[in-house]
Amino acid sequence: MERKNAWSTYSDKDLKKLETISKNYVKFLDNGKTERECVTEAIKLAEKHEYRDFAEVIAKGEKLKAGDRVYSNCMGKAIMFFVVGKQPLEKGMNIVGAHIDSPRIDLKQNPLYEEAGLAYLDTHYYGGIKKYQWVAMPLAMHGVVAKKDGSLVNIVIGEDPKDPVIGISDLLPHLAADQMGKKGSVIIEGEALDVIIGSKPVKKEDDKESVKDAILAILKEKYDIEEEDFLSAEIEIVPAGGAREFGLDRSMIIGYGHDDRVCAYAQLEAIFDINEVPEYTICCILADKEEIGSVGATGMSAKYFENAVAELINATGDYCDLKLRRTLAASRMLSCDVSAGFDPLFAGAFERKNSAYLGKGVCFNKYTGSRGKGGSNDANAEYIGSLRKLMDDANVNFQTAELGKVDQGGGGTIAYICAAYGMNVIDSGVAVLSMHAPWEIISKADLYEAVKAYRAFLVNA
Repeated sequence: MERKNAWSTYSDKDLKKLETISKNYVKFLDNGKTERECVTEAIKLAEKHEYRDFAEVIAKGEKLKAGDRVYSNCMGKAIMFFVVGKQPLEKGMNIVGAHIDSPRIDLKQNPLYEEAGLAYLDTHYYGGIKKYQWVAMPLAMHGVVAKKDGSLVNIVIGEDPKDPVIGISDLLPHLAADQMGKKGSVIIEGEALDVIIGSKPVKKEDDKESVKDAILAILKEKYDIEEEDFLSAEIEIVPAGGAREFGLDRSMIIGYGHDDRVCAYAQLEAIFDINEVPEYTICCILADKEEIGSVGATGMSAKYFENAVAELINATGDYCDLKLRRTLAASRMLSCDVSAGFDPLFAGAFERKNSAYLGKGVCFNKYTGSRGKGGSNDANAEYIGSLRKLMDDANVNFQTAELGKVDQGGGGTIAYICAAYGMNVIDSGVAVLSMHAPWEIISKADLYEAVKAYRAFLVNA
């Protein structure tokens, strides 16, 4: 079934809204290159819309009523937003959930060393990347250092035009005969993704590790951190520079981290645009660690979402385990994650009838997984039928897709984790070209349709 190009459906009013949302999204993307930065930006937006810190509400023993807005921060790397609805929580919530971590390169705990007159940072990549895409390009350093006195030092180097950038070198083609004969997965080995950060030595008698010492002096002067402080640091290496309009017609956006911050921002735009008291409690989840399996204390497999809902039940009435189970099982969710956009240059990897196309609206994936739907949620037909009506009633341009040809590959989202509670869940997101590359591409129209879709779902599902 052929879907319309969403651009052909827009009025001047739509186009104005689309451009405003796109500009605000670019700011969010540039200011949120790590999961911690995304949480910080989300809280700033939330507090402008009168959301309160749920931890403070709980500490004061306050009760919540319909219309109250709170956020629950998990270790500064995952966050949830709730608006209390008119109906009892046991009737279920309308939930949208995305992840805010993106593929990148992380520093090891003992990263700094010197070799052949160059200072390097030793790294370990995070998530599914094509390693060869990360060399010979300007990179930036973002993160935090936790010092022994308990203080946190925030680091951002390479984003201000006055900043230096860092990067990973590649082998010149004149000497690359052996390299070019390798499979793509090993053209650049993981242990070769070390970042060059300096070459100017300090003056000292033995000249040993003098470039490394110069770098340590810079870090001490600018951030008051020492080499040992790397032991308790979370520092991420990401592409340097901001997102930009893409295409001569400015119809697209190229940037780092569209997967999955485009869906995360669309959720925030949708929930913060809701001023009325919703019929059912609405929830927006921004999770961490999806790119490595949703593990750890801030991944969706942890219990922070369940714990927050338990606290919400207690803050709106009397808590009991049965109410919690009923609330989760009766809820409805969109697992908001990006889809692989059909790329005609690599058409052989896709099945055209069941692919997501840039500019044709928000995408619904009945299932993801790989090879026989392994690891998939596989949403119910009845649930999809209700969503079709909801989207049509709200004049949302939408499409359906799966992730490439059968047996071509596959992937997963947080959908199956939330579905384990018994709630209805389906994957829904924005089509992306060059997914997991340092620079990814989306359509402004798909971002706009995602915002419309998520708002309609939160209010009317």
